[in-house]
Amino acid sequence: MIRSIILSCLLTCTIILQAQQTLNYYLPDIQYDDKIPSPEAVLGYQVGEWHVNHDQLVYYVEKVASLSDRITIETYARSYENRPLLLLTITSPDNHEKLDQIRNRHLENITPDGQATKDNPVVIYQGFSIHGNEASGSNASLLYLYYLAAGQSDELLAMLDNVVILFDPSFNPDGMNRFASWVNTHKSKNLITDPSSREYREAWPGGRTNHYWFDLNRDWLPTQHPESQGRIKNFQKWRPNVLTDHHEMGSSSTFFFMPGIQSRVHPLTPKRNQTLTFEIGKYHQKALDKIGSLYFTEEGYDDFYYGKGSSYPDAQGCIGILFEQASARGHIQETVNGLLTFPYAIRNQMTTAISTLEASHNLKEQLNEFQREHFVSGLTEAKSDSRKGYVFGHNSDGYRLKSMIELLQRHDIEVYHLSKNTTIEGKAFNSNTGFVVPLEQMQYRLIKSMFDPITQFQDSLFYDVSTWTIPYAFNIPYNELKSTTGLVGEKADMTYITDSRLESVESPYGYIFEWDEYLAPRALNQILKAGLRAKVAAQPLSAVTTKGMLQFDYGTINVPAHNQDMDPDDIKKLMQKIVEENNITIYGVASGLTPQGIDLGSRNFEDLRDPKLLLLVGRGVRSYDAGEIWHLLDQRYDMQISMVELNRFNGLDLDRYNTLVLASGSYGSISDAGVEKLKRWIRDGGNLILFSTAIRWAKSKGLAKVEFKTAESPKGGEAAYKNLSATNGASVIGGAIFQTKLDLTHPLCYGYNDAYLPVFRRGTMFVEPSENPFATPVRYTDKPLLSGWINYKNKAVIGNTAGARVSRLGSGRVISLVDNTNFRAFWYGTNKLFANAIFFGHTISSGAAD
Repeated sequence: MIRSIILSCLLTCTIILQAQQTLNYYLPDIQYDDKIPSPEAVLGYQVGEWHVNHDQLVYYVEKVASLSDRITIETYARSYENRPLLLLTITSPDNHEKLDQIRNRHLENITPDGQATKDNPVVIYQGFSIHGNEASGSNASLLYLYYLAAGQSDELLAMLDNVVILFDPSFNPDGMNRFASWVNTHKSKNLITDPSSREYREAWPGGRTNHYWFDLNRDWLPTQHPESQGRIKNFQKWRPNVLTDHHEMGSSSTFFFMPGIQSRVHPLTPKRNQTLTFEIGKYHQKALDKIGSLYFTEEGYDDFYYGKGSSYPDAQGCIGILFEQASARGHIQETVNGLLTFPYAIRNQMTTAISTLEASHNLKEQLNEFQREHFVSGLTEAKSDSRKGYVFGHNSDGYRLKSMIELLQRHDIEVYHLSKNTTIEGKAFNSNTGFVVPLEQMQYRLIKSMFDPITQFQDSLFYDVSTWTIPYAFNIPYNELKSTTGLVGEKADMTYITDSRLESVESPYGYIFEWDEYLAPRALNQILKAGLRAKVAAQPLSAVTTKGMLQFDYGTINVPAHNQDMDPDDIKKLMQKIVEENNITIYGVASGLTPQGIDLGSRNFEDLRDPKLLLLVGRGVRSYDAGEIWHLLDQRYDMQISMVELNRFNGLDLDRYNTLVLASGSYGSISDAGVEKLKRWIRDGGNLILFSTAIRWAKSKGLAKVEFKTAESPKGGEAAYKNLSATNGASVIGGAIFQTKLDLTHPLCYGYNDAYLPVFRRGTMFVEPSENPFATPVRYTDKPLLSGWINYKNKAVIGNTAGARVSRLGSGRVISLVDNTNFRAFWYGTNKLFANAIFFGHTISSGAAD
């Protein structure tokens, strides 16, 4: 008995000691400046003893910056939760005196007319914990900052003379804070190592993502969030030679550093990029060997998708490096490799931050030379490229066009007005709404990756998506140019694109506007929220306006100026406000009688209702998809949506809602009684919108009348066990673009002018088209692949499958959207399908539903 008590005490002491370390455990044994406080001196605890929250991190970082002449600090953005994102520029005091000169010389070095300078410092961007629950990175950043600010060794001083460090201690403040709160709240005095303990099991959605549950490490290219936009502005301002991105992975792993799998490097990435990655890797190898840490390289991760932090630099003459540390996901956890402590994870991150600095310093000349070579050779390749650029434009949606141009310009891509009307391969582009991106510019390789479809690959496995063709994402017509001669006008100016106005007679009979513009749903929501009645046209019409007689298409919105609960003069003021805020044109017409088509009082104008939206969230629901829905409605459409935990659904009163959205997920926790309640609600007129895998659940419960189509797998034969993972991976559609065909007369397709729509697909759930010819308003074309990877089995079945199906249950509708219409917030082109399901779903005729 006494012996077991002693052993238990010894084990407890061992665990506590492993989880608490001194500063010497982390830092090189050198002299440190007493004027610079250590993290422990400021925070009151040693790094690794608790998870630092973002407020504490900011406090320490600002304190050190105020005391060190090696550091300047700036707030480059604020998160959705208004937390500051900080960038520290760290170098020697002498370099700080001439920092603008250093930056200008660095940028001149990469131009054809620039002079390569051996003495100019190398620039490295070191960032931490873009996934908030991969916390060892940001916690290590405190120690690394102390080392850089206080270290007094000759080696460090020499590195600071020759390196400019752009130091970003927390890429994702909101996620970091959410995770720190969780693990600190559930930390015991007697540390628990059981992986099943609550400390290691975050509540949904976890701390990985930002405020709207987006993975910010997929947003380097789309740049849809303030964190990313600020970070990319810093990147383009400096064009660093090396960028590091500190992550964590599964607890039973070890430590990974780049290079990744060589067969999965993007074909536009120069080979020397990988050569230098290998050279830098030798420094990580040496450093990790010295402290005895297990590690691996060239497996598991790749450099294909340029929207990740470790790949985005590769298209721009910069060496992107991913670090992945096995995660303690708390303070100390049992793993197959023994007890994994938070301090141990922090030390590995700290060690490779320093080895990156050493490598960059010692390889300075090669890194500067490579960066210059990257851009100069790109310009040379552009001159010999048979294509000279791209033309794109859109005549009926200025906001989408503007948003695409802004995305390109964030990456320092030059966009020009189209100087004259032109037709390329049957596509007409108007000089008022057309733009040109020449290939002969510094971002040649990045531009090609964003505009060129790709269907041929060296490898069939992808860590993330296999394509990201930007014009397809925005549903903007575009074409290659064999010559740009005579087509390139002035640099793009966004102001005129948002040409919005109220065109009204003095005392209008009513107001009408088309549904083409991206922000039309926001405008309609404002109208309905103001208590006004509005209708949608199920047939085309013409109307006499102050601009003469104009044609209006399916989906035109009609707002009567009279018999409303608002005075006509106030309605007119509201319409003016809506015009200014939503970049649309609204027409005030003098009569309800139209020259052609339906009149404004026609029964073919369907009554609209104010959406009362409910989104189920929580464990079982895919948080990324739910976050994309929330972000679209909240940030872009200014719509209110109630988010209720899935486990509360069985007791929830549905009567206050008229639209329920189920993102991709598993809804098995809804009881049979809950399903019956949902059926009654739909029969009474409720509108159920289903995404992706939610459709399977709805079918199994008799809610959605759909059938699935399955790709056949070959039976029998022989195969090597070593190929199992690759074979299974190749059958996945991890992210590809396909062509669909729309019924432009259907309420789900109002606002589209082209019958062909690119959609983004992830997954192999194929839905058969309905036997009712009116119930499949969106369907894949016969040979739909536009860009990306799909294997032969899936390619054989995807053609002519459904992109959207409509079912009926009593007075209500069940709308099944097979693909994610809101993918990563940058797939603007399909957002309107979802908006139409919300606003017009209840208007779909019972004859057009199964």
